[in-house]
Amino acid sequence: MRPKVMWHLLRRYMATRLHSLRMGGYLFSGSQAPQLSPALMRALGQKCPNLRRLCLHVADLSMVPITSLPRTLRTLELHSCEISMAWLLKEQDPTVLPLLECIVLDRVPAFRDEHLQGLTRFRALRSLVLGGTYRVTETGLDASLQELSYLQRLEVLGCTLSADSTLLAISRHLRDVRKIRLTVGGLSAPGLAVLEGMPALESLCLQGPLITPEMPTPAQIVASCLSMPKLKALEVQGLGWEGQEAERVLCKGLPHCMVIVRPCPKESMDWWM
Repeated sequence: MRPKVMWHLLRRYMATRLHSLRMGGYLFSGSQAPQLSPALMRALGQKCPNLRRLCLHVADLSMVPITSLPRTLRTLELHSCEISMAWLLKEQDPTVLPLLECIVLDRVPAFRDEHLQGLTRFRALRSLVLGGTYRVTETGLDASLQELSYLQRLEVLGCTLSADSTLLAISRHLRDVRKIRLTVGGLSAPGLAVLEGMPALESLCLQGPLITPEMPTPAQIVASCLSMPKLKALEVQGLGWEGQEAERVLCKGLPHCMVIVRPCPKESMDWWM
C-alpha cells in the first residue's frame, strides 16, 4: 500500500476501532519507491488511539525514528525491515513506547548488540523474539539479558548464536522466564541441563533442522525436562523425530507434559502471510 493511500484511510476510515495493523513497505523496490514517513506514523498514533499491535514488513525505517511510533503500542513486529544505527540506542528518550510488552525482530539485518542493549529501556517488555539477527553476539546477548531479567518469553531462532550459550545466558539472568523457543544449532546435553531447576519455565521448544553430534538424545531431553518443576509443554520441531522411536520416548518419559513432535512449518516469503 502506498503511503498516500494510507493517508486517505487514516482521514476517512481509521479511528478508535482500530486495534491491530499490518503494513508492507517498498524496501526492495529501489530508492524512488514511496517509503513510510515519521509524519504518517505520528498521524497513525493520533487518529488511532487504541492501536495496540503494529506489524511492519519489508519497510525502510532508517528515516523513521522510533519516537514517531504510536505510544499506545503493546506489540511491535518488524519483518525484513531496515533500521538505522540510532533506532534503538539506549541513550534515546526513555519514555518511548511506555506500554510495549512484545517486540519481534525477524530478519532485521542491521540489528546488533547496541540495539539489543537499547531494549532495556522498555520496562513493560515481557516477550522478545530474535529471528535471523545474525549481528547479535553471545557477549551482547548475555549483557542485555542481565538487564532484561523481567522477560517471560524469549525466542532465538536462526541466529549465529549457539544454543548452549543462549541457554546459559537464560539460566543466569531470566529466572522468571516461562517460555523458551530456540534453534538447536550447537545444543548439547550439558547445555540443556543448565535449565534444570528453572522455577517458572512452562514451555520449551527445540527447533531444527540443524542437528550436531552433540545433540542430546531423547532420553537426555527427558531427564532434563523432569528437573523443570513447572514444565507443561515440550515441542520439538524439524528434527525428523515425528512417528519415530524418539517421539515415543519423549511422550512416555513426560506423561505430565503436552509433547508435540512435528516438522518445521514452511516459511512463506509473502509478507502478508
